Amino acid sequence: MDRMIYLSMAGAKAAMQRQEVLANNLANASTTGFRAELQSMRAVPVRGDGASTRVYALETTVGYDDAAGPTTTTGRALDVAMQGKSWLAVQGLDGTEAYTRMGSLQVDAQGQLMTSSGITVLGDGGPITLPPGGTPQIAADGTINVKQGDGRLTPAGKLKLVTPQDRLQRGDDGLFRTADGAPLAADENARLQDGALEGSNVNAIENMVAMIAAARQFEAQMKLMQTAEADERAAAKLLSANG
Repeated sequence: MDRMIYLSMAGAKAAMQRQEVLANNLANASTTGFRAELQSMRAVPVRGDGASTRVYALETTVGYDDAAGPTTTTGRALDVAMQGKSWLAVQGLDGTEAYTRMGSLQVDAQGQLMTSSGITVLGDGGPITLPPGGTPQIAADGTINVKQGDGRLTPAGKLKLVTPQDRLQRGDDGLFRTADGAPLAADENARLQDGALEGSNVNAIENMVAMIAAARQFEAQMKLMQTAEADERAAAKLLSANG
């Protein structure tokens, strides 16, 4: 009976955590460049005298789904979609170099290139500033030229594109970084598509089905705990009557 309580409690907690991950994925089903979060559970024995047969189920994050999301053509000059496994380098609010697939870019009042969420975009030499009064043109390798009214092209820098060899880690700010936090070298072979955006790779239907399954699993675990409680009361009543 004691083991049943441990099992049902661990199962209910795992189902609840699963719901949180799925809900976050669904909330970002329309977020540009979002990578679906993956989750799994691992069994951890409870330490202590007399508890060696009790096991907790603990959440372990296995990372993210790196499959490419759908690409939508927008025709906007500052929209870019990374190709293959490439990522765009940005500067996080903590000052560290981070990476994103969100390619909806904009220019602030000082002419600095930013993401639509206000994160500074990095070039090979740091932040990129565009000259005023022109139309930006972004080449497939990330090179930025600004076309002036007289037709002249003014070089403005080059987006830093990277292709990580190992999986990145998602931070609390939604940006991705290397495991040790060290910046990656620019990849000269990385390419992007201008005038387009990559959508989220979350499959809304699969996530909805998984949420329903997790909810039913949670209900089943709660019923097990209620059964254990009823059995405990019945046993106590029986022992009291025999005592």
